[in-house]
Amino acid sequence: MAGISKSETLNRLSEKTGLTKKQVGQFLDELAALAYKEARSGFTIPGVGKLVIVDRKARMGRNPATGQPISIPAKRVLKFRIAKQAKDSVLAKRTK
Repeated sequence: MAGISKSETLNRLSEKTGLTKKQVGQFLDELAALAYKEARSGFTIPGVGKLVIVDRKARMGRNPATGQPISIPAKRVLKFRIAKQAKDSVLAKRTK
């Protein structure tokens, strides 16, 4: 199941907004740069979701090849939390 390409995204947004593909591409690049810069304090794209940093605790796991227990260290990870309205919109369409 493949998503739409960057080129197709630019085409669709260009048609909807009346902007050129180059302008839409520049906007998306600036949005991404802003998201990277502000991710530490939480960056929200209204109606889509939010970038957040999460601290994972240390835990025990298993090596899938040998089955031996291994210690997985604590670490910080970047996650994207989907907005409720995005979940509701996407999941409602799948059940119909």
